[in-house]
Amino acid sequence: MPPLTLLIKPASSLCNMRCRYCFYADVSDRRAVKSYGVMDGETARAVVRRAFQYADGAVTFGFQGGEPTLAGLDYFQNFVALVREYNTRGLAVHYALQTNGYALDEAFAAFLAQHGFLVGLSMDGPQALHDSLRPGADGAGSYARVQGAAHLLEQYKVAFNILCVVSGPVARAPKAVFRALAPYGFLQFIPCLDDFGGAGADYSLTAEDYAGFLKGCFDEYERAFYAGKYVSIRLFDNYVGMLAGRPPEACDMRGECGGYLLVESDGGVYPCDFYVLDEWRMGNLKEQSLTRLMKSPVLARFLQEGRSHEAACQDCRWRALCRGGCRRHREQERGALGPNRFCESYREFFAYAYPRMARMARNLPRG
Repeated sequence: MPPLTLLIKPASSLCNMRCRYCFYADVSDRRAVKSYGVMDGETARAVVRRAFQYADGAVTFGFQGGEPTLAGLDYFQNFVALVREYNTRGLAVHYALQTNGYALDEAFAAFLAQHGFLVGLSMDGPQALHDSLRPGADGAGSYARVQGAAHLLEQYKVAFNILCVVSGPVARAPKAVFRALAPYGFLQFIPCLDDFGGAGADYSLTAEDYAGFLKGCFDEYERAFYAGKYVSIRLFDNYVGMLAGRPPEACDMRGECGGYLLVESDGGVYPCDFYVLDEWRMGNLKEQSLTRLMKSPVLARFLQEGRSHEAACQDCRWRALCRGGCRRHREQERGALGPNRFCESYREFFAYAYPRMARMARNLPRG
């Protein structure tokens, strides 16, 4: 049985920030229940118990939101205690947390360090750019608080990377964004999503701007690589690794959906964190085992639809690297899939960077 990964929303869609492009605000607005509140102890116990009943190999619990730290430190302490209680076979356990960092304090940082959490901290480049896109609930910029969270994580030696959403304004400043974030060493760039209604906004990411961003960032990434000052960018790391014969580790680069399940704070289970919608609700871990949920017709339909790709993909020169991309980027309107909205971005980027990525792959150190 493959490793089990559960992405958990312990505080549902609750958040202490008001990021302008928040995709989960749009998702939760389209459900009968916008927020399921904070996960209670009974539900947390059911999630952990079901996980260890099902798993044979490593188990990863990832926490995201909304803002997961709003569940409180007590929630996470209790969750880790439940894992110790139910992990009677001594399976490998990994923890991850995606956070805006707004409410991290020393006690939280010490806990994350003690239990080996890998943290994804959201930061969108230089201060002016970040503050314009990621205000707090009070409307004030959040950059100073996020930097404070980064310093805390460094102080307590918590492993973390920077999560940067590539919105239109970010995409138009690739070098400034790279230089602001590069000192942290590990970066993930996440293409911004329009809402399910397809409505654009002033922060929307166009294919043209995304291509420019990829090219500009790759120039900096390659320069740092050969200067001996390597900066990890997950997307580029995956491409170079694939050219070196390694499998991609990002689900949007495998060519099909799957690899994890999403658990809302009421115990409801969904096939993907982009599709936490009523029509994709598979069941509830308080009532059903993971073995049963894995046989859900809802999941089967989602996975089958995710394997479908445009006919043009089959003959594309870059198919082995692109593999069609994320299903969410192929959503034309609710329920209808079409070409990846960033198809031309990738074509332009691969034509620009492929020989250089291949050279980097040949220069990767062994292991």
